[in-house]
Amino acid sequence: MKMVIHVSSAVHDPVIARAILETGVEINVDRANIDATSGEIVLEVPADSCARVATAFKRQGASVSVLEHPIIRDEDECVHCGVCISVCPVHVFSFEDDWSVAMDESKCIQCGTCVTACPHAALMVMSE
Repeated sequence: MKMVIHVSSAVHDPVIARAILETGVEINVDRANIDATSGEIVLEVPADSCARVATAFKRQGASVSVLEHPIIRDEDECVHCGVCISVCPVHVFSFEDDWSVAMDESKCIQCGTCVTACPHAALMVMSE
């Protein structure tokens, strides 16, 4: 399951390492954007451990959002042109046998590349 962690004052603390040590859960960092004052981290966490991991981060002062659907496609706007397929760095999108665009949102790291590239504005990255 995807999870977004927002940290501010604890930017210089090892929040991910502490959460792993506290929970014993293997956490995969999909994407991180951290500067001197704040940070946003997109994590992949086993679904059955999501609540424990979220609690561990919250205890450290981080805000946590669980992403049931990290990316949403507006089916009325999508024309299945395939631009998203060509730009996605983690291969969320692919063509089906009938040339419609399939989406495996479990791979999404919320980079937003597909959103920017989509000529019909049919994609949206979810924040919560």
